[in-house]
Amino acid sequence: MSVRREERRDPVTGAVRKFWIVDINFEHPDGRRERVRKVSPVQTQRGSERYERDVRAALLDGSFGKEEQAPAPTVEQFQERFIDDWCKANKQKPSGIEAKASVYRRYLVPIFGNRRLDTLAPADEDRLKRGMIKLSTSTYNNAASVMNSTLKAAVRWRVIPFIPHRFALLKREKRRAKFYDFDEYSWLLDAAQKIDPRIYITVLLGGDAGLRRGEIIALEWSEVDLRRGQLTIERSEWKGEVTATKGMKVRVVPMTQRLLKALSAFRHLRGDRVLYADGGASVTAKVLQKWMARAQRRANLRATGAIHILRHTFCSHLAMKGAPALSIRHLAGHEDLQTTLGYMHLAKGETERAIGLLETPVTDRAAHANGNIAATERIADQNTAS
Repeated sequence: MSVRREERRDPVTGAVRKFWIVDINFEHPDGRRERVRKVSPVQTQRGSERYERDVRAALLDGSFGKEEQAPAPTVEQFQERFIDDWCKANKQKPSGIEAKASVYRRYLVPIFGNRRLDTLAPADEDRLKRGMIKLSTSTYNNAASVMNSTLKAAVRWRVIPFIPHRFALLKREKRRAKFYDFDEYSWLLDAAQKIDPRIYITVLLGGDAGLRRGEIIALEWSEVDLRRGQLTIERSEWKGEVTATKGMKVRVVPMTQRLLKALSAFRHLRGDRVLYADGGASVTAKVLQKWMARAQRRANLRATGAIHILRHTFCSHLAMKGAPALSIRHLAGHEDLQTTLGYMHLAKGETERAIGLLETPVTDRAAHANGNIAATERIADQNTAS
């Protein structure tokens, strides 16, 4: 049978699934035998049968396999198409697009610039690792992921027939996020309140509501419901471009009493945004960094200017006070529950009870176990009698 379905690995997803293929044993006029096995470009039975007839016709007139194919583009040549037709066309966030362009510019083009996409091999993976050996594991993994996405796009657009090699990611040590303990956070709030109400609200939006930096910048008064005491987080800003939040999800966050009080007292008519820079200009990432550093210095904390530590503080404090993981995930807007679970080691209760079992005398544990057995036997007897 020259047309049939056969299990093969999908070159794009890597999953094993069934494809329609043609398998032809052809004898040329000179007696030479040739076997042609091809995946049909049209994945239906009728389309595969039509493709099989086309292949046989090409074998008969001697034109099969003689069509010239354009050589695969190099990594550098394919860069622009990948950024424009893959990243921008799929409406990826501007920050993500810039990150991928930076990976090309700093790593992939200098290392693989003249390499054709269909010639990449395991040795090239090792070459990338050597070239980035002094950088962090996360930086290498980002570069490898962009390379894999590039090859996936090239196969999807039939620029190359299959992915020649998938770049493996390195195992990364999972570090616990840094956050302020309750005393440090209190010091930071006191310092910020004494400097400027805008800085105080910035710290509260990050530490009491869990907003990301871009979400703090983009927050508008229309998204602040002082009557209900809640914030609607649906936008973010990166280098002047307003986009949806990370994960493209809208979330509603109830306000703490101190955040509600601070926003009520700060209400202004300078514009739609909640925060504004000196002179009424728009707040930028650099402005927030300066504000944060001022508050940190006054609170005798390390003046890094990093805003994201406030979000870590928000999630950590919720976990430490016993909030369920799903509630933290909802409030923080985590797309992956694993991100939330990274904070749950701070939750008290279950681990303490488990360790407490080691403190229980053996006789007590045996009695407890015997009690459970007796209870189980009683239930079994009742079920038998019924």
